[in-house]
Amino acid sequence: MNENENNELEQDVNHLIQIRKEKLQELTNNGKNPFEITKYNRTHTSKEVKDNYDDLEGKDVSVAGRIMSKRIMGKASFCTIQDSQGKIQSYVSTNDLGEENYKEFKTYDVGDIIGITGFVFKTRTEEISVHAKEIILLSKSLRPLPEKFHGLKDTDLRYRQRYVDLIVNPEVKDTFIKRSQIINEIRKVLDEQGYLEVETPILNTISGGATARPFITHHNTLNLDMYLRIATELNLKRLIVGGYDKVYEIGRIFRNEGMDIRHNPEFTSIELYSAFQDYNDMMDITEEIFKRCAERVCNTTKITYQGTEIDLGTKWKRITMIDSIKEACGIDFNKINTDQEAINLAKEKNIEIPHGKETRGHIISLFFDEYVEKTLIQPTFVYDYPIEISPLAKKKKSDTRLVERFEAFICGREYGNAFSELNDPIDQYERFKEEIAARENGDEEAGMMDEDYVNALEIGLPPTGGLGIGIDRLVMLLTDSVSIRDVLLFPTMKPLSDRQ
Repeated sequence: MNENENNELEQDVNHLIQIRKEKLQELTNNGKNPFEITKYNRTHTSKEVKDNYDDLEGKDVSVAGRIMSKRIMGKASFCTIQDSQGKIQSYVSTNDLGEENYKEFKTYDVGDIIGITGFVFKTRTEEISVHAKEIILLSKSLRPLPEKFHGLKDTDLRYRQRYVDLIVNPEVKDTFIKRSQIINEIRKVLDEQGYLEVETPILNTISGGATARPFITHHNTLNLDMYLRIATELNLKRLIVGGYDKVYEIGRIFRNEGMDIRHNPEFTSIELYSAFQDYNDMMDITEEIFKRCAERVCNTTKITYQGTEIDLGTKWKRITMIDSIKEACGIDFNKINTDQEAINLAKEKNIEIPHGKETRGHIISLFFDEYVEKTLIQPTFVYDYPIEISPLAKKKKSDTRLVERFEAFICGREYGNAFSELNDPIDQYERFKEEIAARENGDEEAGMMDEDYVNALEIGLPPTGGLGIGIDRLVMLLTDSVSIRDVLLFPTMKPLSDRQ
């Protein structure tokens, strides 16, 4: 749409808004201001009327919703209203409402919210409807719905005005119903296995638990800078130290990073921790969560994501990071034992090494990103990661350069991250020191020293398995959504300079 068309559209909208305000003023002058109404006794939703037609035929019901269409035909009309569960038609006539009320009904606009009382019947075309005996205006819509002109197709505007998106694009509402069902199913799985749901602080004096750049805020009373959490990990493991065997938290995480179709500065994750288990047990529960959630919202474990068929019901493939690289491009890092050998190989393959990442472990991770991740289409656990990129995971006995960690991949994307948790306080303290050195060397994503967490480990953390899953990405997968913004009700958006 060009600038002239935009200007014309804005003028048309402003003209309609003025007309609607004048209608509201007339109603107010006649003592019928809809905004003074505080309650409406609705007896049924649209779905309840349709699902129970045999019992309700000929009986009075009261329904309420937003007018989505009107057909005025002299002394009789039809209108369709939409509520949270769907749409239902109503037949409206001057014989039933009386001339004054019918005349007022004809002034109602698409977008107005009304209540209808009348009996249930079927039209000649067999459409279940309500024959109106009484209609009341419950709220006046002063701004026309965008579909009046061109629909709400602009994705940027849809995300900014989600309330309108939900009205005019019903399939969007279904996505968020499924999101709620997915979260409920995750809770059900964990509750059945004896996990306790807990809540931990969002504001922290130390940023830790992940490799990420934090948001910084300020507490006025304490005159103290604080960090919005980048993970719930360290506090949840403190609770395992305190004697809980199994804990989990579903909550908002904040990372001061870039935005794209997979990343939003605030997102929802679940982290869970179980004493006396390891990362193999976390693989099992990951499979169970994905399988159960797919069954809940898709009624099958065989789904299609962006045209690709995915089977979440079979045993997932399990492969080490080093073997996955060898499988993808033939390079075997088991035969590359020094940092310099790894650096030379990266240069040979034109893989850029960020400053401060000139180690064999970091370069293994770079090769994985370059050659492997995009190839992992069916559900796959990639395990045994380099210690350099896993400061909170336990070392492997067989190769202390690696840790007991896995990530879950589907369709070339990471969906979960898990460890056999590091519970050696001396080792943890040394790794925190390495994080501090990296931070002082310019790495803004490196962690900080957490003396209290080391103290907790000194009290004693049992062998523990831990898992984190990105809820938003899981919802994207199970609703066939391309962008993370499609599964966030209110995604982060750059502010507009002027009110739209």
